[in-house]
Amino acid sequence: MTAEIVNLKQFRKKQARSEREKQAEQNRISFGRTGTEKQLTTKLNEKARKALDQGHIEPPKSDD
Repeated sequence: MTAEIVNLKQFRKKQARSEREKQAEQNRISFGRTGTEKQLTTKLNEKARKALDQGHIEPPKSDD
């Protein structure tokens, strides 16, 4: 019943690498969109904004 000897410096480096890899994976999911996907999102947002603006009624101007 002997304990396994662990080098703490190596353990910490391995743990830090693991954490950086997890963060990188999350960033790939969040920010890793292609230029085409970004353009599509922009165009869809613009189309939705235009459709919303078409239904907007301006309040009458009053001269006081």
